Amino acid sequence: MNAPSEIARDMRARLEAIVGPRGLITAPDEIAPYLVDWRALYEGSALAVVRPASTVEVAAVVKLCAETETPMVPQGGNTGMCGAATPDASGNGVVVNLGRMNKIIEVNALNNTMTVEAGCILANVQQAAADADRLFPLSLGGEGSCVIGGNISTNAGGINVLRYGNTRDLVLGIEAVLPDGRVWDGLRGLRKDNTGYDLKHLFIGAEGTLGIITKAVLKLFPRPHARVTAMAGVDTPDNAVELLALLREHCGDGVNAFELISRNCIELVLRRIPGTRDPLPTPHQWYVLTELTEARETGALRQTVETGLGAALEKGLVADAAIAETQAQSNALWRLRESIPDAARLEGLVYRHDIALAISRIPEFLTTAGAALKTAFPTVHLICFGHLGDGNLHYNAFIPGRERSDIAARAMTDVNRIVHDIVQQFGGSISAEHGIGQSKRDELAHYKSATELDLMRMVKKAIDPRNLMNPGKVL
Repeated sequence: MNAPSEIARDMRARLEAIVGPRGLITAPDEIAPYLVDWRALYEGSALAVVRPASTVEVAAVVKLCAETETPMVPQGGNTGMCGAATPDASGNGVVVNLGRMNKIIEVNALNNTMTVEAGCILANVQQAAADADRLFPLSLGGEGSCVIGGNISTNAGGINVLRYGNTRDLVLGIEAVLPDGRVWDGLRGLRKDNTGYDLKHLFIGAEGTLGIITKAVLKLFPRPHARVTAMAGVDTPDNAVELLALLREHCGDGVNAFELISRNCIELVLRRIPGTRDPLPTPHQWYVLTELTEARETGALRQTVETGLGAALEKGLVADAAIAETQAQSNALWRLRESIPDAARLEGLVYRHDIALAISRIPEFLTTAGAALKTAFPTVHLICFGHLGDGNLHYNAFIPGRERSDIAARAMTDVNRIVHDIVQQFGGSISAEHGIGQSKRDELAHYKSATELDLMRMVKKAIDPRNLMNPGKVL
């Protein structure tokens, strides 16, 4: 008799007793999609994938795993960029996927809040808010497949951080199952609650290492009814930074999004993504895609944007600009921006860097990092784009000859170390919105101070002393 197999069969039977046949996946072909990350860089193994349908079932699963010392990997839409939702290769753990917990529990338009289960797809959350004439402003490329629990667990950013903040700023309360199976009910729709430690912030951005988020109370806003999208060609990142300041002088908090895109990115999308077209009549080294909104459609916003762009043209900050005349034109401009990650995947092995810097230091960083990479790798292609408005760049490097299928090339840290060293030199962060997961765990240990790491380990040990909740991630 094979003892490990007996243990595995017993564990699966006990899990099935909790979640039912619909909630347990063990067949190799059915379990496979849950064991590999979106970028196909990390692949693991698991005893089973459990898909609970309620908080009660999550708590029971976690309690069983705690009793049997079975590692757990919380998983949402499995669209993360750093391998945080992928199990290791041991096969001893259980993936806890929240996809069946997808109910919109309540939309409270008067309190401007929405209570949801963690498995709700982000696009469905946005639509539920819109149906109540409200806005949930979190917006990112994977919104049709990522889920709100994963967004909260990674403190997702997206295009509207400039005006509305990260996910952390959009969450008023959460419910979470702790590593021992207890349920913490922090579902409070309050803007002010000064009764001790704000515990929800421990779980937001923790990437499932402290517990499993099962529900959340989200912050809503009045739905804007006027929207203007514009694309501008600029000669340098310095001009883009000055354009941001000028537009905010003219439009104030109306600036929702302000994206910087290099010409390399545009050409990559045009080459790889069918149905796309150049946004302006002549090429430019850099582009800015910006979107502005206000509550009511009066025509004033359009006039303000035109005035702002006109002033930028007079100052020489902008070489050319176009304002979308229709929603279809706006969608086409945003498609160019949102297609960059998919186009990069098609290019091959790309060393991705999700970095944060003070906005004023971004031009100097780009000059310094570009020169350093060109010196080290003369054939490098830089794929630079990102949320300039909040200082978040996706600064990616493609080196011809290195293939995703080459494990050694994937594991090399030479490119990352050059970029991250310069980020550190400029007082930035090596992760702005994608998290740490397993891909940046060693980098975190390299760049975080000993005091910071010690504090993080103390929190982890206090809440998850046996390291059963998403082990091997972040720390």
